[in-house]
Parts: sequence; C-alpha cells; structure tokens
Amino acid sequence: MSTDAHDVPGAVPLGGPRFQTDPALLYRRMRREHGAVTPVVLDGDVPAWLVLGYRELHQVTGDPVLFSRDSDLWNQWENIPDDWPLLPMIGRKQPSILYTVGERHRERAAMISDALEAVDPHTLRGHAERFADELVDRLCAKGEADLVGDYAMLLPVRVLARLYGFSDEQGPALVTALNDMIDGRERAIAGQVHLGTSMARLLADRKAVPADDVASRMLADDSGFSEEEVAQDLMVMLAAGHQPTADWIGNSLRLMLTDDRFAASLFGGRNSVAEAMNEVLWEDTPTQNVAGRWASRDTQLGGRRVRAGDLVLLGLQGANSDPQVRTDGSALTGGNNAHFSFGHGEHRCPFPAQEVAEVIARTGIEVVLDRLPDIDLAVPAGSLTRRPSPWLRGLTELPVRFTPTTALGGTSA
Repeated sequence: MSTDAHDVPGAVPLGGPRFQTDPALLYRRMRREHGAVTPVVLDGDVPAWLVLGYRELHQVTGDPVLFSRDSDLWNQWENIPDDWPLLPMIGRKQPSILYTVGERHRERAAMISDALEAVDPHTLRGHAERFADELVDRLCAKGEADLVGDYAMLLPVRVLARLYGFSDEQGPALVTALNDMIDGRERAIAGQVHLGTSMARLLADRKAVPADDVASRMLADDSGFSEEEVAQDLMVMLAAGHQPTADWIGNSLRLMLTDDRFAASLFGGRNSVAEAMNEVLWEDTPTQNVAGRWASRDTQLGGRRVRAGDLVLLGLQGANSDPQVRTDGSALTGGNNAHFSFGHGEHRCPFPAQEVAEVIARTGIEVVLDRLPDIDLAVPAGSLTRRPSPWLRGLTELPVRFTPTTALGGTSA
C-alpha cells in the first residue's frame, strides 16, 4: 500500500548523534523498517523522503524532469520560517548552478567544465604539493599533529583559490572564511560575507585584466551569464570542492592508519593510496546525503506515493551500501567506481571537478606519507569522533604522532 511522507508513522529525524556514531547501522535500520525510500523529518518537523536504494537513486538522478532541481516546486515553503537553519542548503531563488534546470543548466555546467578542463594537471599537482609541504613544514618538528585541523581542513581551499585566480596572500583568509561558513556557528555569516566580497573583487579585477585562471575563463564564456551568476558558481565550486575533499583526505588517512589491509601505504605503497581513497568513496563517503530534488508531479518511487512538490533527498552512502549492490560488504571494492559519491545524471559533479578533487586529495595524502614515514595514530581508533552532520561525514580530528623531522624550508618549527 502506497503512503506519502506526510502521513507515515515513525518518520526518522535526519539529525542527531546517530550520524556521528554509526550512520551505516542507521541506514541499515532505515532500510529494514521502511525500505529503499524512507520518510524523514528535517529541523522543525519538515517532511521529506530519503532515497537509500541504489536502483531508486539511479532513477531519481537520471530523470531531471520528474525529479527537478527547481526548489520553487517545494510544497512546504509556507511552513518554512525565515530563520530555518537549513535555508543555506535548501534555498529559494538562488542564482547558482545548483538551482538552474534545463538547457540553461547544461550551458552553465559546460561553462564550469570548460574552465576546469583547461587547468594544467602538472600545474595543479605542483600547487597541491607546494601548499601541502608548507602545511607539513609547520608541524613536522613537533612530533604530533591533528591531521584534520592542522592539515586536511587547510589544504583544498588553498589550492582551489590559487586555481580560481586568488593570490597566495589571499589564501589564508579564504581558508578561515570558508571553514567558518562550514562550522555554521557565530562567525558563519562573517565568513560568507568575506567570501562574497572577495569573489566580487576577484571578478572585477579579472574583468579588467584577464589571466590564465578559472575566473577569467568563466567571465570570457559567451553564454551570457552575469557576473553575479559567475560569482555564485565560483562560491559553490569553492565550497563543494573544499569540504568533501578535506574529508576525503581525512577519512582516507584514518583508514590507512587503522586498517591492516592498507598498511603498505605507510611504507610507500602508492597503489594502496588509490585503493584506500576508492574504498572511502564506497564505505565512508564524505558527502553522505544531498538536498535535494523536488517531484514535479505525483509519482511512485520504491513503493511510496511521492506527491508533487515533495522534497526527495539523495542518500548517497545508503545507496553505496545497498545490499543488492554490495552483496559482500567486507570485500574490497578494488577499481570499481560505480558509487554515487560524485552523484549521477545531469546534476552530478562535473568530471573535471572530480579530477581536481582527486589530484588534491591524493597529493595531500602522499605528501604526508612521504614526509612523515613513521606516522601512527596517537589515540585508540575507537575514540575518533565524527561531526554530527547527516550531510557530510568527516572526522572532528585525527591525532597522530611521528618522529620529528626538519622542515623543507630549512627551519625546525
């Protein structure tokens, strides 16, 4: 018997400590009790559907007309207060690529892809190595560090800012602003203002004097996008490229430090780095759940009656661990990249952006292993904690110890 999200008893709150401790167990319980499409409630008892089935998620992401990215379709707007905490994530009338649909979205995605495609891979890796070495230089003489706060959370945004057109001197302030936004605390608004102001200034400078960078290439695109639209997309690209990549680094290093299957990585086995990174995308993906899609008409999905305007959330990690796909969850995934960690369909992460993220993450991991070869976890593995977010999964910290070494710059801290 079909039911809708507004009258299902036992809808699961999408939040709380369960996402910090063992979300995999939570997804299994959701699937067992509710099936592939689970009724959930967001902050303020706002109803939605969470798609946990691999086949069902493929259906949703593969049909951008039936399951639209246009948030104006939402049937709950009249119940959403102005101070709803998820408005930055599920916004209305946002002029970014996230909420653009149809042909205009395809043109916008092409503009972004072309701008990123032109990034020279050797230049990209060079920037990643330089910034990674600078960060390791700051901590290598101490013999201990938090590889999340002292390293992973500082690296991707520095590299991306350089690619987009910011100077190296502007990088540290952008790191602070973006991480303040992601924390969502008292400095979140100030961080957002700094990022927006910095992006507007960058575009004004590049409009006057173009350069070989992503911002200049996007401004030069002949598809007729305004500077505001380009600025919005650059901010989306910076945020979407930074935090998941930082968590990809942190989660992969955690796996290599706690799982004997990847011990070779700690002794220079580079193939194991790639295997660990791919394993994380299947088993511990940085982007767990994504908001969202909106049904453009009444339909059926996974035995559920989805009404026009219902919010459908993409359960990327739930789909990755669908037992119909992962029949042996203990087996290594090898080179299988049929996961949903970068999305699927028209609104998936552009392939050049995936390549940029992979180069930054892999370089960041390899630099740590090269520079700190006897690195070891400084606390019991079971004591590591995650941020209590249902959306992004990353460590709060990754304490390690190692033999102190001399900085490449010639100083010893």
